[in-house]
Amino acid sequence: MTGCHVCGLVQRVTPGQAATCPRCEARVHMRKPDSLSRSWALLLAAYVLYIPANLLPMMVTSTIFGVQQDTIMSGVVLFWTSGSWMLAVIVFTASILVPLLKLFAMTYLLLTVGRRSAAEPESRTRLYRIVELIGRWSMLDVFVVALVVALVQIRSLATITAGAGTTAFGAVVVLTLLASRCFDSRLIWDHARQENSHD
Repeated sequence: MTGCHVCGLVQRVTPGQAATCPRCEARVHMRKPDSLSRSWALLLAAYVLYIPANLLPMMVTSTIFGVQQDTIMSGVVLFWTSGSWMLAVIVFTASILVPLLKLFAMTYLLLTVGRRSAAEPESRTRLYRIVELIGRWSMLDVFVVALVVALVQIRSLATITAGAGTTAFGAVVVLTLLASRCFDSRLIWDHARQENSHD
């Protein structure tokens, strides 16, 4: 028995044979096809884009005094030096720390599955669930930029536009989300099960 990955309908599928969901007509697989290679490709693309996401400006502020470009880190420093410590910590955690930890966590999961490790499947499954859970909150920085842009435009204090870093950062978040979605967590247990059967 397996569930359709589109509508969730549970149905009987013969291993090794292609099947179609009778409700939504999506292809049904016992396992996610090419899980490791797809996850690796998306994760490597996210690593590449993580660099411009942190080096390119997230916000471009134009006032009568000039134009200022802020990256994620310069925004954190600005919040910190202006006394908004809590906001600085939130932006640093959501925009730098969490995406980096997600990349490392997915790398660890893919490496251990690729090496057929049978060690601590419960811990690795728990780590995968955490990665899935926090993935949606990684867009916080993009939301902060959108909120600041809207507030400033309303008050006519300055003109703020989203920089190229925003696009790269959004792409990193989407790519890591897709990498974790493509990863078949049952692979973690395959080798643990084989190890137990040999004992």
